[in-house]
Amino acid sequence: MCVRCVVRFFVRLHKNSAGILPYVKGFLCDMTEKLFKLKENHTDVKTEIMAGVTTFMTMAYILAINPSILGRTGMDPTAVLLATCIASVIGTVCMGLMANLPFVLSAGMGLNAYMAYTVVAGYGYPWQVALLAVFVEGIVFIVLSLTNVREAIFNAIPVVLKKAVSVGIGLYIAFIGLQNAGLCVDSSATLVTITGFRKNFTTSGICALLTIVGLFITIILYIKKVRGSILMGIVATWVIGMICQLVGLYVPDAESGYNSLFPTMSLTDFSKLGETFGQCFKVDMHSIGIFNFIVVVFSFLFVDLFDTLGTLIGVCSKADMLDEKGRLPQIKPALLADAVATTAGAVLGTSTTTTFVESSAGVAAGGRTGLTSVTAAVLFALSMFFAPIFTAIPSFATAPALIVVGFLMFSSITDIKFDDGNYTKAIPAYLCILSMPLFYSISEGISLGIISYVVINLVCGKHKDITPLMYVLAVLFVLKYVFL
Repeated sequence: MCVRCVVRFFVRLHKNSAGILPYVKGFLCDMTEKLFKLKENHTDVKTEIMAGVTTFMTMAYILAINPSILGRTGMDPTAVLLATCIASVIGTVCMGLMANLPFVLSAGMGLNAYMAYTVVAGYGYPWQVALLAVFVEGIVFIVLSLTNVREAIFNAIPVVLKKAVSVGIGLYIAFIGLQNAGLCVDSSATLVTITGFRKNFTTSGICALLTIVGLFITIILYIKKVRGSILMGIVATWVIGMICQLVGLYVPDAESGYNSLFPTMSLTDFSKLGETFGQCFKVDMHSIGIFNFIVVVFSFLFVDLFDTLGTLIGVCSKADMLDEKGRLPQIKPALLADAVATTAGAVLGTSTTTTFVESSAGVAAGGRTGLTSVTAAVLFALSMFFAPIFTAIPSFATAPALIVVGFLMFSSITDIKFDDGNYTKAIPAYLCILSMPLFYSISEGISLGIISYVVINLVCGKHKDITPLMYVLAVLFVLKYVFL
């Protein structure tokens, strides 16, 4: 009898499919519109999904790099990979649904290096201690976000510095792209220089050359206003790379870090997550000392705060998401999402989870709402099952995207006035821009920008242009350089 009922149901469903499917489609469209307000933000589902995929593709490298860096602390690389993916999903979904912003979160570069090379290798603390410090940092950030302290800091920064941050981040990520591609290499004489293409041509040389090819492809597609041009540039460069491997122009060398460009179909061992999950709570505080632990927490707190603020300021400024006063209406839920992700990531077993500057790639591709974030979150979830496929995306394929996005963010420099009457604002902006790529830090750029803004405007008699919180920030930054 039950079988007959089931059969009848599917027969009726088939007969009425013409009426059911439009209903389902309409329901999904209405739900998407209510959640993300696509029409209000002048976008559509196709654009948002494309933007989410673009952002994910430009930051998929973290799935390979983070396990490699944190693995040097003694943590299991597979466990780190899983923790990174889950924390990214939690934080990015929160960002999409709570703030409705097209920003994607994952384990922050620089913060993972600080954890591995300074806290663990330098101070000699176990990696469990480092994770506990990240957890405490996340809790503090949740409190600060709920009490509007982080929002107040965001709003206190002058508009000219916000524009400078956007320009500085543009140069910063372009520099990262050049490095990831192997085009920019170390030099004992000049610190950095262009790579020698003939040297190791079948590995580093061809990768650098493919980056240039991919850069021209991406630029031409973008100028011609081809939708999804940045993503197309990534895929096209990757495909050309695979062709080069087939004909012998690219020769994999795993020992040197040049793996096969063809993805494998192996799956991830999920049981490994148990090796890091909850380990942050298994710490002997007596062996560390409470003062030393507070110093570590404060270091994480400080860097994460201004890296996140810098990323939000820069990307939002470029996307015209700031209001007439230079403020971001959704800043509070955005910061809260960041804090929740950091806390969850520490429990799972990864370093500080923060808003990625590569989110600007999705914004450049047209992303304006949380649907972009949710799309990227879905891809992070899928990557847990097929991590080898996603991590096979070579850096020379994503590098052109970063360089092009760097140009797009750099264009905000036209909003900064450099005439004689604006030197008190323009020079701090210049120092902020200059510092980010040269010091390889968003937070250092913000730090020098704020200190110089306060000092120059105060000495030049323009104290009215300085908010009280800017004085506090300047003093804190100076103290950081003195004691940290």
